[in-house]
Amino acid sequence: MNAIVFGANGGIGGALVTALMDQRRFERVFAVARHPLPADALPQGAHPLLCPAYTDEALAALAEQIAPSGPVTLCISALGLLSNPARGLSPERSVRDLSAASFEAMFAANTIAPALIAKHVFPLMPRKESAVFAALSARVGSIADNRLGGWHAYRASKTALNMLIRNFAIEQARRAPEFIAVGLHPGTVDTRLSEPFQRNVPEGKLFTTVRAAGQLLAVLDGLTPAHSGGIYDWQGAEVPA
Repeated sequence: MNAIVFGANGGIGGALVTALMDQRRFERVFAVARHPLPADALPQGAHPLLCPAYTDEALAALAEQIAPSGPVTLCISALGLLSNPARGLSPERSVRDLSAASFEAMFAANTIAPALIAKHVFPLMPRKESAVFAALSARVGSIADNRLGGWHAYRASKTALNMLIRNFAIEQARRAPEFIAVGLHPGTVDTRLSEPFQRNVPEGKLFTTVRAAGQLLAVLDGLTPAHSGGIYDWQGAEVPA
């Protein structure tokens, strides 16, 4: 059994790789990043893989590298984009702040990349054994839970991701009855993504990356195919659609 974590250069992604290695449940843990990782960034035994862009071509080549190692029973997309000050991208407070550039960037990172990852990883997953595909989502992607508005492009990109996860669950269930596809809301984690927005986080609700990784893996351990297609928070509670 093999596991893959995409976004291993991020705070949560790197912590997930370490936690999976500590569990010693997988023959190989592939740590995929867009940029070369420092030698000390991953635990000993992890398999770093470079994927310069999350395109069809790059992901097809990556899948060819992984395929000879055997079936993949866990794939986690830990990708995400909320802001990029260098590119003038930040969560919108009003419809007046909308821009095509923001929508393109948010959907590319939060929706399209995980979708293409699924496209190329699903064929590596077994048909008669349990296999899990999980992608980091966010509570703000919930339509029913939206009480504040704003953050238009980010919210929309996560809502679209949640719909894709539901689609994947329906389609893959026909191919592999033990398959599980879920979105994961990790809460607010102390990473570069959340750093500009931590001011109003309640005490005790800003998680370290180590704690977040442990919580997310515990949630995955408690899921069955009946949960497939849902979005779950760090406590295992379902996030409304």
